[in-house]
Amino acid sequence: MTLTLPDGREVRPGKVLCIGRNYAAHVAEMGDVSEAEPVVFLKPSTALVPSGGEVVLPSQSDDVHHELELVAVIGTEAKNVSEADALEVVAGYALGLDLTARDLQAQAKAKKGPWSIAKGFDTFAPLGPITAASEVGDPQALEIALEVDGDERQRGTTDHMVFSVARVVSFLSSVFTLEPGDVVYTGTPEGVGRIEDGDTLRATGTGLEDLTVTVRRASR
Repeated sequence: MTLTLPDGREVRPGKVLCIGRNYAAHVAEMGDVSEAEPVVFLKPSTALVPSGGEVVLPSQSDDVHHELELVAVIGTEAKNVSEADALEVVAGYALGLDLTARDLQAQAKAKKGPWSIAKGFDTFAPLGPITAASEVGDPQALEIALEVDGDERQRGTTDHMVFSVARVVSFLSSVFTLEPGDVVYTGTPEGVGRIEDGDTLRATGTGLEDLTVTVRRASR
């Protein structure tokens, strides 16, 4: 999937970087505990699917969940950027969904293994249109919401993040060289739940373009 940055550059995301356990209420609903540093995992770029596209539920899972997220899209190469300067490397923001095969994730957690398979199936990272950072303003002052077939499932405000977008970007840049087109899924508020064949998911957010995808079950 190719992304068009607000300045017109077309880029292919090299990394899909995701933050777990970044809203306290979601941590509580999952029975987890908050960490002292951001919990980081990655998805392959093949997990990305644009608004208007289709999510495919894999045959390997019977329990796929939606997780609504604010996504920061990197526009400038950055390494070891300070928290004070971190938002300067963000080209724009979008709505995203971090889809999770919850049954496979539970199996991985029980074995103390990685979540890569549970998080990384094709189409498991829907991404909406990118809005320029200058138009969005403060990323910690946004409300985001998700409807499934018209019923609201999630609603949260980004000021409830445990780690701010600036903190997340700074932390990630201390580990990875961030490159233009990298996308950062910043965590989900409470209300995650199962999606089914035939569902339509619509995400909305303050100053952001809507993200809409439909759901289809893969042939077994």
